[in-house]
Amino acid sequence: MLTGTFHLAFATTDLKRIKAFYGSLLGCPEGRSAENWVDYDFFGHQLTIQQVPKLIRTARIYNPQSHVPSDHWGIVLDLADWRKLRDKCKKVGVTFFIEPHVVMKGEVGEQHSFFIEDPDGHAIEFKAFEDPKSLFRKA
Repeated sequence: MLTGTFHLAFATTDLKRIKAFYGSLLGCPEGRSAENWVDYDFFGHQLTIQQVPKLIRTARIYNPQSHVPSDHWGIVLDLADWRKLRDKCKKVGVTFFIEPHVVMKGEVGEQHSFFIEDPDGHAIEFKAFEDPKSLFRKA
């Protein structure tokens, strides 16, 4: 299998606010940057966030069985790091988009999950498995 580092780029209307979220709150190291964009090391993957004058958002669509937004992205952490980040978010008063909980309890794929939104409304999922080998397990 090929390996690589995931890259995701998206826009913001307020780079200062986005830097406070990804840099200060989540603790992502800042990489290269310029006046109107910034790179972050998001748990070993590259985020590029570019400032634009205006964002046009479309209506969010949800999975009817789980109420999870179809347009989300995230990171799979080890369980200890997931708990640390969950506790940090609670301590500083972050509003959870979807509260921390166990998904698919007792089933293949059981996982701990929570969602928060960045300042521009991007839904971000943070998840962890009791057994990290369960990430791609089918049965």
